[in-house]
Amino acid sequence: MGKSTKSDKVFFEPIIDKAVSPRDMEGKIEEIEELIMIYSCAIKEVSTKLEILDYEFKIKGKRNPIEYMKSRVKSPKSIMDKLTRKKLKPSIKVARKNFNDIAGIRVVCSFVSDIYKVADMLKRQEDINLIEEKDYIKNPKTNGYRSLHMVLEIPIFFSDHVEPIRVEVQIRTIAMDFWASLEHKLYYKKGEGIAIHIKNDLKDCADIIAATDIKMQNIEIEVDKIR
Repeated sequence: MGKSTKSDKVFFEPIIDKAVSPRDMEGKIEEIEELIMIYSCAIKEVSTKLEILDYEFKIKGKRNPIEYMKSRVKSPKSIMDKLTRKKLKPSIKVARKNFNDIAGIRVVCSFVSDIYKVADMLKRQEDINLIEEKDYIKNPKTNGYRSLHMVLEIPIFFSDHVEPIRVEVQIRTIAMDFWASLEHKLYYKKGEGIAIHIKNDLKDCADIIAATDIKMQNIEIEVDKIR
């Protein structure tokens, strides 16, 4: 990052005195740079594991279960906003202690069965500790959202210490990702101002997409039987 950005100042404004010295401000910026570095390293570690598992599956199963992956580290402003919503002290230490989604990876698979294969392969890794798992595929949210969420803890080896870092991994099909992305954009534009009939239509679309995923899975099973 190098220089202080507008979002950095927004993040630190509530927790520093107005008369803070340039040296103290520089220390705060270094603290957030370290935060981003640590969680970026955790993303690299988990992403590498996923790439290796995907490659192994391709060799043994003759196809890739993972279509693509996206990752992100929460911005300082997003962290600050979440701390405010949760009525927590606005500090990096508090955020790291209470939030499991500072680092996130979205894994998009071809079929529903691939979601569980990838998840199981990840959980079998000896250095990965499963902290939490929520299956919104078997138990969709009321709005129709479907995805498998896991919070994983992985050791990150630095020059002078090892630090366990948590990463949220969301695994879903292409269809689930398509629906979730569009639903997010619609709500981002209007929020709770969206009419009930539009919410119902979105839920109907989610159900249709889920039914399509099941049908495609059944077709895939039938195709696999062909010699």
